[in-house]
Amino acid sequence: MSKPGSKTYKVEYLEGVVREDIPNLPKTVRELVKRAIETRLAVEPIALGKPLRYSFVGHRRIRVGDYRIVYRVDEKTLTVIIAIIKHRKDVYGE
Repeated sequence: MSKPGSKTYKVEYLEGVVREDIPNLPKTVRELVKRAIETRLAVEPIALGKPLRYSFVGHRRIRVGDYRIVYRVDEKTLTVIIAIIKHRKDVYGE
């Protein structure tokens, strides 16, 4: 999965994501999101994510179909913190 010598990031989820966002995803999307997190965010979260602005400064996002995964990266601990997983029409309204 990852190249020898490359960093692998640990993935953590905020409580709201586990309690609300993931259960509200359609089953097919849930599988795509899981795969994107495991294959993209755990390997190259900075290169693959688009930096966000305004109230989301410090966060990045990746697209999975019509859904967005918003996350922060802690380079010191090599951790990706998943903050939001929602449909694109709902994600930025918070």
